[in-house]
Amino acid sequence: MLGGMLAGAMTKTLRTLLTSYGFTLLLLASIAVGAGLGLALGERAAALKPLGDLFLNLLFTLVVPLIFFSISSAVAGMSSLRRLGRIVTAMLGVFVATGLVASALMLVAVKLYPPAAGLEVALPGRPEVAPVSLGDQLVGAVSVADFGELLSRKNVLPLIVIAFLVGLGTTAAGERGQPFARLLASANEVMLRVVDLVMYYAPIGLGAYFAHLVGTFGPTLLSSYVRALGLFYPLAVAYFFVAFTLYAWLAGRGRGVRAFWRNIPPPALTALATSSSMATIPSNIEAARRAGVPDDIAEVVIPIGATIHMEGSCLSAVLKVALLFGLFGRELAGADTYLAVVGVAILSGTVMSGIPGGGFIGELVIVSLFGFPIEALPLISTVGALVDPPATLVNAVGDNVSCMVVARLIDGPGWGEMADGPPPATDAGG
Repeated sequence: MLGGMLAGAMTKTLRTLLTSYGFTLLLLASIAVGAGLGLALGERAAALKPLGDLFLNLLFTLVVPLIFFSISSAVAGMSSLRRLGRIVTAMLGVFVATGLVASALMLVAVKLYPPAAGLEVALPGRPEVAPVSLGDQLVGAVSVADFGELLSRKNVLPLIVIAFLVGLGTTAAGERGQPFARLLASANEVMLRVVDLVMYYAPIGLGAYFAHLVGTFGPTLLSSYVRALGLFYPLAVAYFFVAFTLYAWLAGRGRGVRAFWRNIPPPALTALATSSSMATIPSNIEAARRAGVPDDIAEVVIPIGATIHMEGSCLSAVLKVALLFGLFGRELAGADTYLAVVGVAILSGTVMSGIPGGGFIGELVIVSLFGFPIEALPLISTVGALVDPPATLVNAVGDNVSCMVVARLIDGPGWGEMADGPPPATDAGG
């Protein structure tokens, strides 16, 4: 009898796990298969890349309308602009605080384990690169010269600014703006359903893309910049598990931690596989909703966070600065230098776009502001490419847990009463 009860309990537990994590397990299995194919096929795995590109293209095609409708509908649907102001203020505070934590942590790590120690690199020639104007960068970061340029995922921050203004204009129009507000809300719901349809292809797309990544970059990951990678990867993994668990606990105590880890695997795996914060926006918003974060917070914080909140990029920026200091024989010491490194890390994190390879601008900022010769740029660009997957993982997941912290600051400790969600269907009837 006892054996039957144990068997029944195990079956029930297995059904619950499959109900809660079935899609996550499917994604993990597809990624494992893709990695195995990449190892077995080597560079021939590049033949599978089109299957992964199809998945990325579908996601990227949806990013612009999803960001616009999610932010504009969230702002237009707010009954109080005061709440919007509180959300934005809390969001910026959380973004800066977590960026400071990540940057300071990596700064301590590179002091204890200098990434350039014993590293010999033949410097390339001196390519011609246009000088960096900080004023032009700031203007270009938040605006475009033509409306059509807003339709490109390369101009996400200007799109966010316009989406905010459209939402504010809709609210300011009062009753006359309500039909447009309903249109925005309806369009946002439609886009979320389209994302659900695209995610059915995720196991194939992610598996194929992982096969390409492992087959193409595997040897490089093993042979280049071993010391720098040996520092970054363990620290990024530790930050992922320890820091985000701590943030989730601060947001919702034990309930927040359970809700976070139950719902974060799909966006985390998407970020790891695609190296794109932008590609994770749809699944990130859905994960935040399932964790109990109010829609108006999730739909504002996550799209904006995908562009201006990048803890992983802060980690990698400090690593790149430390690497250059060592390679060029400069001492990384002194309070002024430390503050400058942390400040540049946060700045580079805010100017990086949420697409693969978008860290080039941030790397150009690092080289320019610290006065390194321009031949330093390809050195840190190589490091940036090698640490991109775990950095993007930290970037994207950081947006999700930041939603929870913002919800706690705005709505108090009761923000996630439904964070644990309803009981699984298999539990119905006892």
